[in-house]
Amino acid sequence: MKVLIFGATGFSGKAILKEALAKDHQVTILVRNAKAVSIQNKNLIIVEGNVLDNSTVNKVLQNQDAVIQCLGVNGKGDGKPTTFVSDANKIIIDEMTKTNVRRLIAMSIAGSGNSIDFVPWIFKKVVLPYFMKWLQVLIDDKNRMEPMIMKSQLDWTIVRCAGILDKPAKGKVNDTLTGKGLKFAITLTDMAKFMVAQLEERKYIKQTPSISN
Repeated sequence: MKVLIFGATGFSGKAILKEALAKDHQVTILVRNAKAVSIQNKNLIIVEGNVLDNSTVNKVLQNQDAVIQCLGVNGKGDGKPTTFVSDANKIIIDEMTKTNVRRLIAMSIAGSGNSIDFVPWIFKKVVLPYFMKWLQVLIDDKNRMEPMIMKSQLDWTIVRCAGILDKPAKGKVNDTLTGKGLKFAITLTDMAKFMVAQLEERKYIKQTPSISN
């Protein structure tokens, strides 16, 4: 499958890129700095450009089968309000519609949308607003991103990830639409495998699974 990945040089994106190549997909990535990509693979095309530029996004979308959007703000960001992901996502959706690329897998955060109901009261009312304000900023941007995806005519899946840890894979993912069994973390490798698997899975088309180990 021809797959375009946005965010491939980030913490999560690198793992997703590695997994997509391991599954023999033909991968194109749009990056600000090509030198930031250390992977070399015959199935990898690296395009340097800005995801906030419509014409650039349109060009890299040509002849693609699917898109994985795992954009972020470099870890925790700077704690200041941001609209980067939602702004970029609007451009991606607009240009996917123009180029008739229908399949979109987008990374979000457990705690976005209705999944905020899945987390304990103490986390919502105390930990998040007072001790993890940086995470609330990221959730706020995902809450701008998610509705625009849901309102689109794309075949979308929004994957809401628990905290992603760079630890050995556990080989099992708990994926839920109701929050049942959802934990606070998932390993980087398990997350990447789940994200890439959605390229060929149909179970969560137009759905918002939350995932953890």
